[in-house]
Amino acid sequence: MSPRESVFRTGVLVRHNLLLMLREPGPLLSRMILPLAFLTLLRPLYVAAQGRVAGTEQAVLGTLVTFSLLALSISGNSILTERLGRTWDRMRGTALHPAEMLVGKTVPVFAALLAQQVLIVGFGVCALGLSVPHPVPLLGVLLCWSCTLLGIGALLGVLARSTGELSAAYDIGGMLLSSLGGALVPLDALPGWAAAVAPLSPGYWAVQGLRAAVAGDTHTVATACGVLLVVASASGALAAVRLQGRGGRLVAL
Repeated sequence: MSPRESVFRTGVLVRHNLLLMLREPGPLLSRMILPLAFLTLLRPLYVAAQGRVAGTEQAVLGTLVTFSLLALSISGNSILTERLGRTWDRMRGTALHPAEMLVGKTVPVFAALLAQQVLIVGFGVCALGLSVPHPVPLLGVLLCWSCTLLGIGALLGVLARSTGELSAAYDIGGMLLSSLGGALVPLDALPGWAAAVAPLSPGYWAVQGLRAAVAGDTHTVATACGVLLVVASASGALAAVRLQGRGGRLVAL
């Protein structure tokens, strides 16, 4: 198998999965439009409570983390759909290498997750006056956070037995992880127990990393990115083990 053939097959898979995503754009569009509406409506509350600069930053970054966690549905559904349609085993029976299958599935999802976050930040900068004096560290956090979302979403996609279970997982889990992470409400305004358990939430490290990136604190950015990549690697590894363990059939559907 030559590298050229591998690249060609991977490109075909990427285009195929991208086409499947675009054929049903509803979930993708909702994850793009809803956070902008949420941000526009609730920013005045944050500004009134924290001031224009801090309130705008809290509103933009909190909205980004919250709605990107809800966008786990994009990653999870991409795998669950293959399982429900019994197409995963068919792909495994072809000449495709597992790495090609993985890249072909994850590239469009990763692009969608990153695009959502860039859209929210861009809207905050252009429409709300968010200051981003250090764009490179910010982009680094966004990339690491997208990898984390991709890994967690893949894990949910292989564990869920139905679309209902998956929906409950990312709705409930997304809100809990973002709330405990200090995305919607600053940690110092939450009960003491919430602040104590906050570091257990990936959302906490996303919020800390984004705030540090805006402030130019590279040490905190590096720490947050490291934690996020560990979570991404662990989630992705667990998802891969589950898929390989039973040939893609994890449960009776």
